[in-house]
Amino acid sequence: MHTSTLSQARYGGTVRRTVLDNGLRIITEALPAMRSASFGVYVDVGSRDEPEGLHGAAHFLEHLLFKGTTSRTAWDITSQIEAVGGETNAYTTKEYTCYYARVLDRDLPLAIDVICDMVTSSTLPESEMEIERGVVIEEIAMSADEPEDLVLDLFAASTFGEHPLGRPVHGGVATIQAMHRDALFEFYRARYQPANMVIAAAGNLSHDEVVDYVKSAFNVMRNSNVALPKNAFSQGPALTTTVHHKDTEQAHLVVGGRGINRRDERRYALNVLTQVLGGGMSSRLFQEIRERRGLAYSVYAFDNQYSDTGYLGVYAGCAPDKANEVLGVLSGQLDNVAKKGLMPQEVERGIGMLCGATVLGLEDAGSRMGRIATDELLFGEFVDIDELLRRTKNVTVDQVAALSEELLGGPRSVNVVGPITDEQL
Repeated sequence: MHTSTLSQARYGGTVRRTVLDNGLRIITEALPAMRSASFGVYVDVGSRDEPEGLHGAAHFLEHLLFKGTTSRTAWDITSQIEAVGGETNAYTTKEYTCYYARVLDRDLPLAIDVICDMVTSSTLPESEMEIERGVVIEEIAMSADEPEDLVLDLFAASTFGEHPLGRPVHGGVATIQAMHRDALFEFYRARYQPANMVIAAAGNLSHDEVVDYVKSAFNVMRNSNVALPKNAFSQGPALTTTVHHKDTEQAHLVVGGRGINRRDERRYALNVLTQVLGGGMSSRLFQEIRERRGLAYSVYAFDNQYSDTGYLGVYAGCAPDKANEVLGVLSGQLDNVAKKGLMPQEVERGIGMLCGATVLGLEDAGSRMGRIATDELLFGEFVDIDELLRRTKNVTVDQVAALSEELLGGPRSVNVVGPITDEQL
């Protein structure tokens, strides 16, 4: 076991990290002024890691881990946390899964015990699986009814094609209906290994006590020597136009393409570019499309980086008869930035917005827990707030211009959901 202190930054508490002999990483941020604590288990498995025939397994498994362990029923899991005023939840992304609880600081041992029990000792009971299968299918249907969610799924599919990154995290109805308990349990046991996890906690806590509680809770789990392959991304499809006809009041539009991976040092420049393009009411797209032309209520830019690729896109929702005009404005703005970059005052404003939002976004234990966990899980390093702000402030106009030319000047996909046909675009 090895323990180290990573930071005692001006904007945070003391961050410490321990690696157990079985490879389990435990990272905490002690914040004595808080009266709460957040605890989470982050598992390095997401929808991109699912084998053929198990699309949606990571998300389905996230649901099922709440349905009982060798020592707790589903009722016990939820009622024990809620009885002390706490809350527990989970979520699945394309690259990792998180289970977490937020409680009063005095109840942190209970939260650790419950969450770790779920992760290490779930039984995936057959009866509960059949019930939860219906719940997941309803969740898929709910997403399909949300045109904004649907157009973002179309964008991912057009960007990454048949690769798992192009699929929705929750899978499809057919794969969920066909999924067997034994295959899901095998997926669980293969992927949920101590060396494949990060334990994170933030709030009024003692790092050494958290380590002791976690060591005790993980005594039942051993690493296997089975390799855990990743579905690597190499070359995606040619970017295309995709129109999904749906009887909605608005047309929902996404224009964009592939971006950079999360280890690319240009990610700080990308953050600034995204912010200036569509990150607030002063952004280019918001001003041009909503404020000057009144063409849309919602318009924004977004980006995401994965281990080996990424994307950058812009979204707008507008009246169907305005779709072509909005697409023209979006394309014109992207072309302009690709050719000319951003003005110095825009870059300065974007940097200021990002720095302020970074600090303001760390006002609670849950957000601090998420930051230290994803730093460890996704990047393998901890970057304290002061260093993160320094890297953001060091972004230059030339860096943003070069990245804009590369990402915005290349091929793009156009994705539309609404009462529109291909011929109308």
